[in-house]
Formats: sequence, structure tokens, C-alpha cells
Amino acid sequence: MSSTARPHVSLGEGFSLGLIATGAISVAVAALVAIVRGAYAIFGSAPTVRMPVTGGDVPDLAGVPEISAAAYASADVTFTGLPGAVSWMLWMELALPALATIGVCVVAWWLGVSLMRAHPFRRAMSTAIGVVAVLVVVGGVLGQVLGAFGRALLVEDLAATSPEVTDVFGTFILELNLAPVGWGFALALVAGSFAIGARLQRDTEGLV
Repeated sequence: MSSTARPHVSLGEGFSLGLIATGAISVAVAALVAIVRGAYAIFGSAPTVRMPVTGGDVPDLAGVPEISAAAYASADVTFTGLPGAVSWMLWMELALPALATIGVCVVAWWLGVSLMRAHPFRRAMSTAIGVVAVLVVVGGVLGQVLGAFGRALLVEDLAATSPEVTDVFGTFILELNLAPVGWGFALALVAGSFAIGARLQRDTEGLV
């Protein structure tokens, strides 16, 4: 009969991992608060929306000799009310990336606890990281698209009674940030690495 010593982490490593896990949960809580605050700001009695502006000059800087031109690209606009579909799209623009952040933080907390127990490689961990990778990509990209469509619908609704708003607000402006796609690919590779590690761990334990 052979026995093997159970792997363990040092006191310093355990403290560092515990600190990281606690920080991850704190960020997840902050993201959840951001979702609630975003809902209050959008569904409240005086919703404020950051609207892209076409050609907004900054007159106060016109006399500065070192500046050749200055313009603002967006403005915080307070409305008396928003159409229902627009409200949900704008809230999803905030909520989806925040949900992705919560997912990443929860997995980071779980990984920190697993490392403290010296048993990080498990099939459930690779599955969870893969799910979070999809959530990061979908949340990051879809959130931006929904926000752009929501603002476009809002401008269209405003233009029905005040056509001049199209001279200030763009009808459809989407500056797609592909960083969530890159993070999703990176997380997918991490998920694959954990799947391989879990298989190698099972094979090693079977040889003991």
C-alpha cells in the first residue's frame, strides 16, 4: 500500500489567495450595485442617457492658441420619460457587461478557494470558465449593439415630433469595442487548459 502526502499551500500563499478571492467578491458586489443603480437611472422619473452628438464644438477653447479644434462627442441628456423598449435596451447595455464581470469574479473566487485547497483542476471549473468566456463575449458585444439600437430608436421617437434633433443626435452610431472578444478567447484557452489539467490529474491519481 502506498500513500501520498496531500498537497498544500503555504501560509503566505493562502493569505494571498484569500485576499484575491475576497477582492473578487467585492468587485462582483460592486457590479451588482451598478446594475441596480443603472436600473434606477433609466427607469426612474427623470432618466438620464448619454447620447452621441454630431459635431458639438467647444467654444470656450476656441481662443487657446495651442488648440486647433475641439468638439464634444456625447452629452448627458435628461428626459421626462423613455419608451419601454428603449429603456430595456439601454439598461441591458449596462447590465450585460456587469453580469459578465460578476461571472468572472465568481469564477475567480472559486478558483482562489480551490487553489487554497490545492485542488484547482476539476471538470466543473473548466466548464464554469467556458460559460464565463461566452458571457464575456455576448455581454460585451451585445450590450454595445443594444445600446446603439436603443439610442437610434430614441432619436427616431424624438424626431417624430421634433425633426431638428437629428441635426444634433446621430440616428445610429456604433463604435464597436472588440476587447470583450479578445478576453473571451483568452478565457476559452484557460478553460481548455483546466480541462487538460483535470484529465492529467485524474490520470496521475489513477497511477498512485
